[in-house]
Amino acid sequence: MSVTVDLPAEALARLEAEAARRGVGLDIVIAELADLLPLPVTGAGGQRRLAISGIGASGGGRGRAADADELLAADGFGRD
Repeated sequence: MSVTVDLPAEALARLEAEAARRGVGLDIVIAELADLLPLPVTGAGGQRRLAISGIGASGGGRGRAADADELLAADGFGRD
């Protein structure tokens, strides 16, 4: 795929220097840098999903509010 990018001269010089140092093409350096970026997170319908929405999703079957007393007692919470 071909893409045209207008970069500041300093950024282009740094990319070209890295490509020359490693003996690879500029496209390889750019592709490797892009691989370091996080993947877009999308939900149903292609909408972006908030990262916080997965907090607390343990999949362990425990940890619901109904289990709170049992979990706290197992850890010794409330014992004198």
